[in-house]
Amino acid sequence: MSKFSKKRGKATPTISTASLPDIIFMLLFFFMVVTTMRDAELKVQVNTPFATELTKLEEKSLVNYIYIGRPTQKFQSVYGTKPRIQLGDKFATVADLPLFLEQHKIKVPENRRGSITSSLRVDGGATMGIVQDVKNAVEKTRAVENQLFCEEKT
Repeated sequence: MSKFSKKRGKATPTISTASLPDIIFMLLFFFMVVTTMRDAELKVQVNTPFATELTKLEEKSLVNYIYIGRPTQKFQSVYGTKPRIQLGDKFATVADLPLFLEQHKIKVPENRRGSITSSLRVDGGATMGIVQDVKNAVEKTRAVENQLFCEEKT
């Protein structure tokens, strides 16, 4: 009998893959939670001019995005080349603004409705006439909401 025995074909132990599906699902869940989807496909060209004073919007769910610009090449045959308003995923007119703002307001919890902000994303080449019309419509809508709120309180 020999003191030392020869190691016969001892292989390295295999790596357990039992927890691999758990790791994959944790990564999948993480990326599903962290990733945000774009709310609307831009149908207008928006090249915003350089700004010197900016305000960071904290809660993006409380923001109404109103895009103003020329339609992209895909939509120019139907809508022309004049600056247009885009609300959500569709082209709109100034008359459609109150309904758009009201629909967004309904989705927000009642205690957060006072914090809703309207963000205008305007192309640098857009005329100020359409921008001023949009601003006036938003202000009129806010004035009517404030008046109704004051009447309900009294």
